[in-house]
Amino acid sequence: MEEARRRTLHGRRSGKKLRAGQQSLLDAALPRLAVALPAEAVVDAEGDVAESVVKIDLARLFGALPPGGVWLEIGFGAGEHLVWQAEHHPDVGLIGCEPYINGIAKCLAHIERTGISNVRIFSDDARLLMAALPPRSLSRVFVLFPDPWPKTRHHKRRFVARRNLDVLARLMRPGSELRLATDDPSYLPWMVEHACTHPAFEWLAERAVDWRTRPGDWPPTRYEQKMLAGHKPAFLRLKRRPEGR
Repeated sequence: MEEARRRTLHGRRSGKKLRAGQQSLLDAALPRLAVALPAEAVVDAEGDVAESVVKIDLARLFGALPPGGVWLEIGFGAGEHLVWQAEHHPDVGLIGCEPYINGIAKCLAHIERTGISNVRIFSDDARLLMAALPPRSLSRVFVLFPDPWPKTRHHKRRFVARRNLDVLARLMRPGSELRLATDDPSYLPWMVEHACTHPAFEWLAERAVDWRTRPGDWPPTRYEQKMLAGHKPAFLRLKRRPEGR
């Protein structure tokens, strides 16, 4: 991997030093839950990740193909939403992507506390994982409060972009759901422009209240409760259209 050439879409990889217990949990649990790439990714001239020829064996990753399908959360933060979904959907296999090591440590603590066994973790750029997933392998995808990269010159780093949506369209089964959320006033119209008008996805909102109101199976995290107080986040739900449309 030519790390210097790859255009990163995430921020820092680590924060303050982990406590001894967090580091111990990270050392013991992450290797067991980590998603390994089958081959090194390739980057193109623009710094984007190219599709991998060899694909991840999801049945092997989870021990067997989960009967409820495989869900992907891109940027899970501290893992509260990821673990909640895993608790409430034990027949689903969830893959969470998060490069921030402090968030991974917190997620592992939630996993240990709840005793769930249907979560796997990828601790790098989600695009590397996406490039190695089999086509039509995902039943739901979450991209919740991604880095808005508010400066105009950084907009090319926003995850919700045509190239990434094209990849997700290839990975998602017809009828599967893509969930997006943001509280950034500049990112919302961007999401609508890029995701809600994408030919592979149908925006499920019929009225404004549909995207201004949190769905019942979409729990708030402590980040939202603390950082978004007084803000008006948007919750966008999109369905993967049938193939050929």
